[in-house]
Formats: sequence, structure tokens, C-alpha cells
Amino acid sequence: QLQLVESGGGLVQPGGSLRLSCAASGFTLDYYAIGWFRQAPGKERERVSCISSNGGSTRYADSVKGRFTISRDNAKNTVYLQMNSLKPEDTAIYYCAAKYGRLCVGREVDFGSWGQGTQVTVSS
Repeated sequence: QLQLVESGGGLVQPGGSLRLSCAASGFTLDYYAIGWFRQAPGKERERVSCISSNGGSTRYADSVKGRFTISRDNAKNTVYLQMNSLKPEDTAIYYCAAKYGRLCVGREVDFGSWGQGTQVTVSS
């Protein structure tokens, strides 16, 4: 059974950092592009970042460029999202999702496997 599990969320002050992890079980991530999405209360879910299956290509939403870094360790079957200079508007539930295929193309519906999410709260 395909499963993604996020971890690393929590409460952090503005300007702080967190590293989220997305661990896969039941399948190998080698053939999947992985995206990080977030959903804040009352807002639509948005894609924050995405990394290609071999890690050679990454994409970021304008709102997080220069602050967030996505990476992956296929040997550990895990994808990471390093979040620095966090702002209150980054507060949301963060989800990772897998899309079969090499590249970060397509729509949200193309990401067929999702984790349960991890809460990130940025507040003083």
C-alpha cells in the first residue's frame, strides 16, 4: 500500500526555520515527482514546491522562493522541505504528494498519493 507520512511541523517564531520530511513506504520514490502543498484556514490548497524524480529539477511558488528549499534522498525514500525565514502567512497544514513520472508538470489532480499533513504555525 502506497503511503506518505509527513513530519517536522510545529510552532515556530517569525524568522525561524523548520525542516519537513516526507517518508514513503510501500513504493519507491525513484519514479515519482514529489510536491509539497499547503492549505491555510479559509484558503485553497496551493503548491509550494516540487522536485523531479531524480532531484535535478525543482520549482517553487513565488511566495517561498529564496526561503524554502526542497530536496530528496531516494536512498532513504524521503523528500525534505527546508523552510527558513518563516512568516506568519506560512501558517498552514503542509502535505506532500507523489506524481508518477519524472517531471513536475501537470495539475494537482495528477498527484495521486497524499500524506495526512503536518501543521506549521508561525507565530510570536
